[in-house]
Amino acid sequence: MKQLQPIVQNGQRVLTTFQLAESYGTSPDRISKNFSENKERYKEGKHFFLLQGEKLKQFKNDFRNSELVHKQASALYLWTEKGAWLHAKSLNTDQAWDAYEMLVDEYYRMKENVVPLSKDQALVTVLRTTADLVEETQALKEEQHEIRKIVTQIDQKVEEQITLDHGEQRRLQKAVAARIYELEGDPKERSRLFREIYREIKDRFAVASYKDVKRKELQAALRYIENWVPRKVS
Repeated sequence: MKQLQPIVQNGQRVLTTFQLAESYGTSPDRISKNFSENKERYKEGKHFFLLQGEKLKQFKNDFRNSELVHKQASALYLWTEKGAWLHAKSLNTDQAWDAYEMLVDEYYRMKENVVPLSKDQALVTVLRTTADLVEETQALKEEQHEIRKIVTQIDQKVEEQITLDHGEQRRLQKAVAARIYELEGDPKERSRLFREIYREIKDRFAVASYKDVKRKELQAALRYIENWVPRKVS
């Protein structure tokens, strides 16, 4: 991975969109698009910092940042370690995940000139980390719940489209035969009634063939056949 110029914002290392895209083997536009499509997942101060106005001007005035931001840029996103994780998740490529691991080990968690924390500061840090973990766990649970809902909806749609299998088709055929033989003793008339009942089954259940009757409608079809009465021939 190309050596990254360190950027520190609010006491933690961050990356520009260009740096992150280059590390993940993608384009800045793709990073920006992923952010736009999943904006509700990102929280400013946790996943990114947005520099505008005076803050952006100060960032540009630092000679060390001259190559990190375009002179005409009106806004600059800086991605934290948690923000980089969300982008790796969106891309979900081997290169992105490998790069994320390297960023964590070799960039984000490299120590600057760190001032030791007091006990109170350390406690606050632990509490914030715990709160972040709880929040992320809740987000995962909500995401899993949404996935389950989608899977259930797909299952229901698939179930609604399943037609009769071979055994169920035979069951329907036997029911038709039993009804026709019950109604008519004349072999010639039976042929006419077979054609008539199959035609009416297709009309009743809006299918091209009795084989296309939906499995969920099998019981209704059997009841229809059991009570079927041929039309009177004038």
